[in-house]
Amino acid sequence: MVSQEQRRRQLAREKFLRQQQRRTDSRRKARMRNSVIASVLGVIVIGSVALYTTGVMKDDGDKKVDAAGSSPSAPASPSKVPDPCEKPAKGSVKKQSWKKEPAMSIDTSADYTMKLATTCGDIGIALKASAAPHTVNSFSYLADKGFFDHTKCHRLTTKGIFVLQCGDPTAAGTGGPGYTIPDENLKDPSLKKNTYPAGTVAMANTGQPHTGGSQFFLVFKDSPLPPSYTPFGTIDKGGMKVLDKIAKAGENTGQGDGAPNATVVIDKATVTKS
Repeated sequence: MVSQEQRRRQLAREKFLRQQQRRTDSRRKARMRNSVIASVLGVIVIGSVALYTTGVMKDDGDKKVDAAGSSPSAPASPSKVPDPCEKPAKGSVKKQSWKKEPAMSIDTSADYTMKLATTCGDIGIALKASAAPHTVNSFSYLADKGFFDHTKCHRLTTKGIFVLQCGDPTAAGTGGPGYTIPDENLKDPSLKKNTYPAGTVAMANTGQPHTGGSQFFLVFKDSPLPPSYTPFGTIDKGGMKVLDKIAKAGENTGQGDGAPNATVVIDKATVTKS
């Protein structure tokens, strides 16, 4: 027969085990949630010092770099969606790499705009030179070198966050200019309640500070993200219409994270001082 003391100890042990199980379940759910956020992010780049696998961000192709970095699930045989974009202009991606960030050459007190002439339409972007000088200077330098010309926007995320990722010369999520630039403007007034508002252009990274290179993402709908990705531009109304067209065509996995069904190629990128 079990004594009261033995019974008390048994009940205490069972309570302890239940508490441990709940803690374990809670930690597992937290890891899964963080993993989903990271993979959804997929907005990230691989510089000369960091191999990317986003975010904004852990998903981007075949174990590629993203705003956060693991590979998306295999395609779920989604229905074929007509490509709403035109054929790319003739030409090929230049294979270029540099060992260090370019010297500062922009006027941080001036206004700069970037135009992405894509196969789906022109995307105009007002750049934040005073708030993100290293980033804008790098984009001005790379655009002048033709680094972005003929590159494909390789990732579209339509669940959890809503972004189009571009700027990788390999179109695989692993490319970059060979150097990295520091994070900037992470306290931008537009980033409220851990949300990047529609119309934001921000840097992808490896998930670690100061690992941005050339990959960036365009936000076509308010997206919940931590303020870890340098916001350096705002998309104009015409550009938002282009993004809406691309988003409506969907991505190739049918699961909300993959290559866009639209053939989004940057025929020409230019940065202009106003």
